[in-house]
Amino acid sequence: MSAILAAILAFLAYGIAYFTYGRFISTKVLKLNPANRTPAREYEDGQDYVPTNRFVLFGHHFASIAGLGPILGPAIAVIWGWLPAMLWAVFGSIFIGAVHDVSALGLSLRHQGRSIGDVTRDVIGPRARLLFLVIVFFILALAMGVFALTIATLFSTLRPEAAMPTFALIGIAAVLGYSVRKLRGPVVPLTIVALALMVFAIWFGVQQPDLLRGIGFQTWVFILLTYAFVASVLPVWLLLQPRDYLNSYQLYAGLALIFVGLLLLSPNFQAPAVNSDINLEGSGVAPPLFPFLFIIVACGAVSGFHSLVSSGTTVRQLSTEGHARIIGYGGMLLEGALAVLVIIACTAGFSSEAAWQAHYFSFEGARGLAPKLNAFVNGAGLFIAQVGISQAFAANLVAVVVVGFALTTLDSATRLLRYNVEEIARTVSVKSLANRYTASLIAVAAIAFFALMKFHDPQTGKEVSAGMVLWALFGTSNQILAVMGLLTVTIFLYKLGRPTIYTLVPMLFMLCVTGSALAIQLHDFWTHERYALAVVGTILAALVVWLIVEGAIAYRTYTVIKKTVLMPSGEPPLASNPK
Repeated sequence: MSAILAAILAFLAYGIAYFTYGRFISTKVLKLNPANRTPAREYEDGQDYVPTNRFVLFGHHFASIAGLGPILGPAIAVIWGWLPAMLWAVFGSIFIGAVHDVSALGLSLRHQGRSIGDVTRDVIGPRARLLFLVIVFFILALAMGVFALTIATLFSTLRPEAAMPTFALIGIAAVLGYSVRKLRGPVVPLTIVALALMVFAIWFGVQQPDLLRGIGFQTWVFILLTYAFVASVLPVWLLLQPRDYLNSYQLYAGLALIFVGLLLLSPNFQAPAVNSDINLEGSGVAPPLFPFLFIIVACGAVSGFHSLVSSGTTVRQLSTEGHARIIGYGGMLLEGALAVLVIIACTAGFSSEAAWQAHYFSFEGARGLAPKLNAFVNGAGLFIAQVGISQAFAANLVAVVVVGFALTTLDSATRLLRYNVEEIARTVSVKSLANRYTASLIAVAAIAFFALMKFHDPQTGKEVSAGMVLWALFGTSNQILAVMGLLTVTIFLYKLGRPTIYTLVPMLFMLCVTGSALAIQLHDFWTHERYALAVVGTILAALVVWLIVEGAIAYRTYTVIKKTVLMPSGEPPLASNPK
């Protein structure tokens, strides 16, 4: 089948969904109103609450949610064939992922811009809030450990030429942020200059591929975590906003070039539509398509992490509720479009079906996360080369885009993890841990634990990286977080007498697939004596079950109230400053 036809049908579905289902969810279910005063304007402080231009904020939001998830997940999931991954990326994004994201944003708008974990206290109860915060701590630390591990592997072995342009962007972004915020410089000319410097840095990286080649894996992990700490404590306008803003242009250009190259090359899929010929020997065993397809694709269809971005940073920069649909619902659809292009690059970017089979001959056949990611880099580079750009430059451009987005997620998530630690500290009345620097250190230490985790491989007798295992656990925990977010939104809507079916059905479906996947994984962890992962997974499972019980209790309580008193209409007003 033609890969172009599949891409066009997917993008058409996204466009129709944005103008129909997205508008319905935003206006009829969430009742977002541009006339309402947003938390960004109510509590503006120049540090975290900063009303922001919608295009800059869209770039910041999209760069924060995109990361490695919609690239690495689909690059692994195509082992089951291109069709299952494609269908889930399209329909999952439209009916679950985008609804989840814009709903989390709407919920936070009605609760002073507080994080969804903090809002859980008002919607479900104080115990649920603490449970939510503890679960989020584990999930964020695990996810960012996987990201740091993968970036460090790319820099140290597979793509060292992408390291220099990636860190050059950090300096360029900081200068841009300072120039716009403090010097009041014009955004458009400064953006053009910054983008030109970015292109030069990518070209220079190709010309000097060995410049940073000698830096080892663990050193890169240390560098990445140091950067994440610094970024988490700096004002949002100095690094996160301008970095994500510039990164968004990188991705827009990359997506456009990949699509144009796809049109020019006009390839067919080299992978089967549905692949049942997977090596089932030893560590090459692929888990069953159901439920693991829905877990491994992860952010390409739905991501609980997005609720933390929407309610943790984006909501505090939203200048009007009228921008919520394009940023919340539209941002997820664009991420789904990225996942679709990744699927095509990893299935139509090979020279033959034999070449594809050689790379994906087993679940572990590509030997870890980074090589599977490299399949996308090479495939997308082949497409971009069709427009007349050298394939070496094109591949490095894709690698820089990939790593750049992984870093934006790493720094944004470390900031969110800092917020999370601060909220837990305030909940248990340990004020010393609520300090931004102390909380950031705790966040970075937790990320480091998972980034450097290893386990004993009984087949080789050696200690090996937990990369692929951690990714599967990340996918499960990430989708569990989506279940929690949809649960909180559903109870909130029920409390207000709004339709709940649009969030309840997605929540139940995700609960089914994630619960099944977690049960299978826990059995595997305990059987193969991977005790650290087994303990973390068991704790997560227990906390999630507890939280769901709390949600059921809250649902029953609201039902009793509705039967005995007349529920007030309208929206909860903005309360006192949450800071």
